[in-house]
This record gives sequence, C-alpha cells and structure tokens, in this order.
Amino acid sequence: MSQVSVTVYVVSDSAGDTGELAVRAAAAQFHPLSVHIRRAAFIQTREGIDAILSAAHAENSIVLYTLVIPFLREYMVEQASKINMTAIDLLGPLIDNLERTLGRESRHEPGLNHALNADYFRKVEAVEFAVKYDDARDVTGILKADIILVGVSRTSKTPLSMVLAHKTFKVANVPLVPELVPPKELYIASPRKVIGLTINPDSLNAIRKERLKALGLPDTAPYATSERIMRELDHARQVMEKIGCIVIDVSNKAVEETASLILERFQR
Repeated sequence: MSQVSVTVYVVSDSAGDTGELAVRAAAAQFHPLSVHIRRAAFIQTREGIDAILSAAHAENSIVLYTLVIPFLREYMVEQASKINMTAIDLLGPLIDNLERTLGRESRHEPGLNHALNADYFRKVEAVEFAVKYDDARDVTGILKADIILVGVSRTSKTPLSMVLAHKTFKVANVPLVPELVPPKELYIASPRKVIGLTINPDSLNAIRKERLKALGLPDTAPYATSERIMRELDHARQVMEKIGCIVIDVSNKAVEETASLILERFQR
C-alpha cells in the first residue's frame, strides 16, 4: 500500500499542543499516512484567522482549531463557511456542554493548562534531570533518580526518559555494553526503581541498520550484526538478573506504550 499524505493546520489562541496531539492520534488510525502539521499558535486576531484559512484553502488542507476566545471561534466558523471550507472545532462543543451542565460560563482564557504552577516547575526540573543524567554521563544521578532505565543501545532509553520527565519523574538511563562494567550505583539503588528494557534481536537488528543508514554508514558495521546484538542482549540480561529488576520487552512498542506500562507500575 502506497503512503498518502495530508496537511492539517492546527490553529490555537494558545500553544496548540492539544490540537496537534489530537491530529496525531487520529492519523494513527490511517497508517500508512504522512501528516504534515502546520501549527498556527497564539492566534488572537481576525486577521490571523483570515491568513490561515486562505493558505489552507489554497492547499486543500484540513483546519482544526482549539480556540477558547468566543469572538475568534465565531469568526472562524463564519469565515470558513464563506469559503465553503470545513474547520473542525475540537474544544468548542465540549466547553459549550460543560457550560450547560455546570450552569456557568467558562473563563475563556487561552493557555490555562500551561499555567506556571508547582507541577510545571517539577516538570521542568525533571526534564533538566533527564538531560543531565542521560546515557550515564554522570553516574551520581542514578541514586537521585525516581526511575532508572537500563538496556542496550536503541531500546528507546532517551525518548522514554523525556516522556516520563513530562510526567514529573526524574529519570536516569544507563546503557549496557559488554565492554563496560556497569556503574556500582546501579547495584546500590533500589531494584524497584530500575526498569530493564529488552528487545527482540530481529527488531533491534532492523532498528540499528536504519540508524547506520541515517548516519551514512554501511549497515554491515559490527554495531548491527546478529552476533554483536546477541552478545549485548545476553550481557544485558545477566545485568538485569543481577539487579533483580522488572524487565519490559519494547519490541514493536511505541515509546508512549512503554511509558504507560512504566507509569502504571510507579503510580500504583
């Protein structure tokens, strides 16, 4: 099946994160589909909406909006109707229903879910922690972390660290390489904090070959050979058994799916 593509304009009077997430979630139901998202954030004038609708109409694109300022929502509906273009209101119907159910008006203030509260600052601190202690650059982070990820190269340790950091968890990750002795801190930390990441050898082989191609290197390099991969996975298994940690197989799992499994364990 050949891959098709579509362009979606995500219009918001705030950052536009909600709309982009919704588009990506919907697009996942139409695999293979290449979605080009053009985010139009912090739109707070009629002129801004005019410019976006004009560009989207010219490209035969989809428009999705998360506007909470009433006059902007009304103007979007009005102008889209004039040019016979469908513009999808993601938040409006929900806000209207909540107003009716609760018997009071919403605040109509964009960006409230990005308010600078204590949770926001914990998130920033967790992201900074994940960056600082990524890939065992500084092993002292292992004993300070809420969650410690261990696994061979290309088991999504770094992206997982970032996803978990956005849930306010401080995450350190440690690569397991046969030629390197794991840091002693890994055995001192509580095994309940450690998550071992493993993967099917064939899946890892394919991922590493793609990585080598992206770097402009031949996919026959030792990094992607079956022998090297089996050696690394066997070493990682021995380390994880010694630690006594839980092990998650990330084969064919999206980073978000693995993160959900980890969050379920730690939030419980």
